[in-house]
Amino acid sequence: MQLVIGNKNYSSWSLRPWLLIDGFGLEFEEIQESLKAEGRKEWFSKYSATSKVPVLIDNSIAIWDSLSICEYVSENYLDGKGWPSDKIKRALARSITAEMHSGLSGLRNALPMNCRATRKVELTNHAKLDIQRVDDIWSEFAAKDKDGELRLFGSFSIADCFFAPVVFRFKTYGIQLSEKANAYYQSMLKHPSMQNWLTKALAETEIIEEDEAGVDVKK
Repeated sequence: MQLVIGNKNYSSWSLRPWLLIDGFGLEFEEIQESLKAEGRKEWFSKYSATSKVPVLIDNSIAIWDSLSICEYVSENYLDGKGWPSDKIKRALARSITAEMHSGLSGLRNALPMNCRATRKVELTNHAKLDIQRVDDIWSEFAAKDKDGELRLFGSFSIADCFFAPVVFRFKTYGIQLSEKANAYYQSMLKHPSMQNWLTKALAETEIIEEDEAGVDVKK
């Protein structure tokens, strides 16, 4: 199983399936490609017709789109454990994952993922509403897992993976959260796979100007 991803510092879409695979301890080969490379579209087309990342290559199959990849991994390698076992929780987890996947554009546009940075941005009203929505989701659905860590619906799942880029975004831009949402945020930041990704992202040096939003904040 191979996973094609972009720059760890910037590629929020790549983080989602990478976190699921790494978080569950599955063996895979990581293929990292620059999002800035000249001729990127043509180069990425060798992996999928979309010319985008992430892409999962498993034997003769190439699967694109972060949600499709996570569903495939859950079904074929995790015996469905990518989602909560309870059918009601599973339905709700899928709902908030789909909401993150297709919506919350105000947040994503205003706060591009940039793990290395510490920045301040002027938030649009759309971004503020989206941030509040994420706060509400985390506050409502975060629950302790068997190790006492906060995960959505009480166990690490695809839902956590889809909100993981938001965790890094909130860290970069210093977003203030309610007490319950902040507790989930802090717990996810400590996840070993999140720390693994962050360490590698901080070591990258390539700069993609369109994702360098806001102004630097002195530490």
